[in-house]
Formats: sequence, structure tokens, C-alpha cells
Amino acid sequence: MSGALIVTAELPRDIQAWAERLRRAHYPAERNRVAAHVTLFRALPPSCEADLRGALAAAARDHAPLSAKLEGAISLGTGTALAIDSPAMLALRADLAERFHGLLTPPDLPQPRLHVTVQNKVSEREARALQAELARTLEPRDFRFAGLALDRYREGAWEFVKRWSFRG
Repeated sequence: MSGALIVTAELPRDIQAWAERLRRAHYPAERNRVAAHVTLFRALPPSCEADLRGALAAAARDHAPLSAKLEGAISLGTGTALAIDSPAMLALRADLAERFHGLLTPPDLPQPRLHVTVQNKVSEREARALQAELARTLEPRDFRFAGLALDRYREGAWEFVKRWSFRG
């Protein structure tokens, strides 16, 4: 998987900063190697990078910031994520999946459940405590995805490649 390409949806700055604060506070520090993110594709082959860059640039050029809703906290068993509803982002992701269909790995074949992981690999008790706290304090809110980003997987860490802001 080393060198695999990762595509994410870019959160607006305020939500990104808030999710990052949650992640720093609740994600085990020794495992927290990447910033808070919304993954669209986990492992595209490096051989498609040029075509993928073109597709992401075109998508950003052709779309205005895509509407979404932060819905609340969800359980990951031994972790917690922020659930996101965005039919527009899922439609864009489906178009990209169709374009790169023959290159998708099994984890990238189904439509994802959009989310931001803010806690993982903790005890179920710790996870339930954070979920209960967020259930009391987190207000659902509408927002717009700011763009798309491409990273490269490097032995557990991600190497930033490029970001495209929605402009349509």
C-alpha cells in the first residue's frame, strides 16, 4: 500500500480546526499521524496519479462548494467519528469512482459513510464517554466542503500532494 493515493474532501477551516482539536484531545497520540479528514478514496494506485490530478482539478473547477451537514457523533466500536451527510459529495465521489472503476481496491468499491474520525483504538468505555459528551454538546450544522485533496500513503503517514478548491 505504500505510495497509494488517498483522496479526501476538504472541510471548511472552522470545522477542520474543531475536528482537529477533538482528534488531538481524544485520539491516542502515538497513533495520531494524520490530520482530521473525510476520506473519499483510501488506496488508488500511484500509476493513475496524472489522470487523477486531472479529474480532481476538473471536479473542483466545475463545482461550487458542496453542501453538507454535520449530523452528530457515531460509534466506531473502539472510537468515535463525526457523521456527515452530503448527497452532493457522494454524487461527485460516485462520478470519480466510475471513472477509476477498474483501479479501485476492495475498500474503495462501496459508497463510503462520510465521517471524520476523532477517536480510534481506545476502550469501548472511553469511546462511549466521548459519544455521550458529544451527544450533549454537538449541534447539527450545515456547511460546505471547500474542495478536494490528494495525499500519498507513506508507511502510516500521509505525504501531501495537492489541494483543489471548489470554484464552480
